[in-house]
Amino acid sequence: MIDEGSGQPIVLLHSLAQSGELWRPLIDLLTPHARVLAPDARGHGKSTWDGSPFSIQDLAEDVARAVDKIGPVSVLGMSMGGCVAIALAISHPELVQRLVLADTTASYGPDRKQQWEKRAQAAVGKPRRQQVEFQVDRWFSPGFDNPAEVERVVELFVQTDSAAHAQACRALGDFDATDELGAISCPTLVVVGEDDQATPPDMAQALADGITGARLVTLAGARHFSLFEKPEALPMAADYLLGKEG
Repeated sequence: MIDEGSGQPIVLLHSLAQSGELWRPLIDLLTPHARVLAPDARGHGKSTWDGSPFSIQDLAEDVARAVDKIGPVSVLGMSMGGCVAIALAISHPELVQRLVLADTTASYGPDRKQQWEKRAQAAVGKPRRQQVEFQVDRWFSPGFDNPAEVERVVELFVQTDSAAHAQACRALGDFDATDELGAISCPTLVVVGEDDQATPPDMAQALADGITGARLVTLAGARHFSLFEKPEALPMAADYLLGKEG
């Protein structure tokens, strides 16, 4: 787990088939002002995994154990990390003081189990490099002109264990916290890319509607990795996590 800086604790939760290192640009923004923890989910990055099934709630409990002695914390979760952040805020409200949910959802819809099972099978059925084209098309819009950033997140994806990727897909297929969003009471910012195909704006709207007082920001022309695509997005998230706005 990345653990850098000092001061108020902030936790950054990465997306599917990435690692805590995904957050490097935001970590560098935050560490002059805060202690930043960016854990690797089971089987992702440098995290160990015994091969047994895990759920989104299991990942949330992993985070809860990691921050139990230092909380409450501000939490940013993106995509899968957003699902984990939602589960954490519902089950451990005492640990979460501010929340940013980026390009994520409380449920992937009625056919989520079948769709995520297909994704799980693809994760283990194709070499990592052959999965990249599909992923990049979802992560970034065609107009995103930062090949170094694309390559950075591609390398994190390629390095992810395929079996852990598949299990995380199944965990997302099983996840549905729609009816529990009202239990989240901390200040919450919901962010979504206007052209996000993976978790479209209507899913972000459902989060904003379900969480009392939540604010929704839609980033024009961005896809699933909207925080990394729009230059204003990471500073906006940093300010919110630090309590400078919202």
